Amino acid sequence: MTSLDSHCQEVRGESWRCSHVCLGVMMARLPRAVPAAWLKVHRSLQSGVEGKGAGHGANAGAWWWRRRRSYNTAPTKAALRLPRMEYQDAIMALNTLQTNASTLEQIRREQQLGRTKGTLEAMKSFVHRAGMKIEDFDQLAIIHVTGTKGKGSTCAFCEKILHEYGLKTGFYSSPHLVQVRERIRINGKPISRELFTKYFWQVYNRLDETKDIDAGAMPAYFRFLTILAFHIFLHEKVDLAIIEVGIGGAYDCTNIIRRPVVCGVSSLGIDHVSILGDTMEKIAWQKGGIFKPGVPAFTVSQPSGPMSVLVERAKEIGCFLQLCPDLEDFWSEGERLSLGLAGEHQKSNASLALQLCRTWLQHHNHPDFPPFQQPLDFAERYEMQQPPISSGFCLTTPMINGLRDTKWLGRSQILKRGPVTYYIDGAHTIGSIKACVKWFQEHSLKEAKAVGVWESEEGIGLSSGPVVRVLLFNTTGDRDAAALLKLLMPCQFDFAVFCPNLLDMAQNLNAAKCGLDQKNYTVSLENMLSRCLDNHRAWCKLTEVKHDNLWNLTGSTLEGSTTFVKRGGLDEEMLLLRGPECEHITTRALVFPCINNGLQWITQGRDSDLQPSLAKPPNVHPAGVAALKEASSIQILITGSLHLVGGCLKLLDQSLSQ
Repeated sequence: MTSLDSHCQEVRGESWRCSHVCLGVMMARLPRAVPAAWLKVHRSLQSGVEGKGAGHGANAGAWWWRRRRSYNTAPTKAALRLPRMEYQDAIMALNTLQTNASTLEQIRREQQLGRTKGTLEAMKSFVHRAGMKIEDFDQLAIIHVTGTKGKGSTCAFCEKILHEYGLKTGFYSSPHLVQVRERIRINGKPISRELFTKYFWQVYNRLDETKDIDAGAMPAYFRFLTILAFHIFLHEKVDLAIIEVGIGGAYDCTNIIRRPVVCGVSSLGIDHVSILGDTMEKIAWQKGGIFKPGVPAFTVSQPSGPMSVLVERAKEIGCFLQLCPDLEDFWSEGERLSLGLAGEHQKSNASLALQLCRTWLQHHNHPDFPPFQQPLDFAERYEMQQPPISSGFCLTTPMINGLRDTKWLGRSQILKRGPVTYYIDGAHTIGSIKACVKWFQEHSLKEAKAVGVWESEEGIGLSSGPVVRVLLFNTTGDRDAAALLKLLMPCQFDFAVFCPNLLDMAQNLNAAKCGLDQKNYTVSLENMLSRCLDNHRAWCKLTEVKHDNLWNLTGSTLEGSTTFVKRGGLDEEMLLLRGPECEHITTRALVFPCINNGLQWITQGRDSDLQPSLAKPPNVHPAGVAALKEASSIQILITGSLHLVGGCLKLLDQSLSQ
């Protein structure tokens, strides 16, 4: 998301000052489709700091004391006068900061040309205008983590471990799945709607009041949320902040941090090539940009090329980089080590989290871990372009409990609903899809055996009724869908379903039900549908389906293989496609206009907890309908996009919307 930030002029020599903000001006900035009268203004904006949240646990001990903050928590003059607005109003205003598709493309072109010099300077300007100073962030005792895959899981492990020590944790991550509040967590929970709303308007108003001195600029979506997260963590006086990089590292807007306590680099791979580069070495250079002079850093095992780049970056910057040991190199006294996140790939994330947490505790003089003395000659310790390997250690009870109890929605997650089992994983890179396939095959086979299904080299055999495997897939950005889908072929799906990341066909008509948090203005509807069709074609090519035989519309009033139909009140056209009926096709492939239609077709009413669609789904593929209704078990793998996963979870778990 960092790449979506619009370019802004640097504020030079200007000091922040308050000025009156007009409610009408702010209302006018909201989307045109929503009348200003919709805004409900009926409560006064609270001033001061609202609740400090959970304090330290009893096991925090005398080793930790709270530092005195110099950050000014007083509200602006305008905030004291401005009537309070609701959470949905804040989300509407936030959505106006999303970069539109044409602007995004221009930004990508400029980044490819290397025009990134002013990115961090612009971010510093926004921080200054929001009433903060970069040096304020030194109080947050930050753990800064980047990587291609696993960085979110690593941060989640760190959050849980350090909270087990009785510390008040802050965690900033992206993207969100259901509600934007998920990006900013305190003590393992998304910040409340009330606190989000209060702090949102504090930051928004300060930036709005000062935009005239910066060519009328407001920070783009991800930049604003990053500023908001820092503002919240300072106000809520967290003991530490765990900051996950958005994209890359060197020019990511989180990289305004001057001096984190420790940095981490999770597993590297190919992703965001239009922004970071098309080789792992170029990507490694970007990731190594978060290293800071004199600040320890850790990474996991990497291919030799990118590892060499990380080592060189560490040498240039003056950072002591170490390689994490295998998880098996850690031990405990009598307590069994287990991970709350499933998958073999989580072991390296857990090892990285343990080293980050130990270093943080050492830095703050915890008695369990004597202070670490960084060698003065660390640059000479890099041998053969490999960093020295850090040693394993005896795990404490908070560490064991933290690893075991970590939860991270949408990653290797299983939801069982009667005969329907959802396997949910937001994998969207080559490496993460490989890990996802391994996880899915292992757990789906266990389930299949439990219902009387056996699998051999000859294929799957049935002893007590069929098990149907269905893929629900979408991908976004510049990712190679064909390469990802090819990796999914060994799963032997009976059906493959493709849909855009739209919750429901009536999403634009019923924003209250579908949620403003999941509105995406950075890509056009046409592009979403086009990408969906491309994914479908790639799958059909992999399964050797002739494109001429894709559509069998017998008995349908539709004509042609692809039909766009108008829906009342919508300016956009909605996609309605039919799936193949040909008997020789091994895997049937269908395209639906939205997530809800796809899930409704796959589950065939057998998941009573699934929200009904706002629009009746098309009646397609009668043979597939019969197979799904007769199946003893329906196994659904949802993958390819975290935004797809978020939409599915919103429909499957009502508590996430509350």
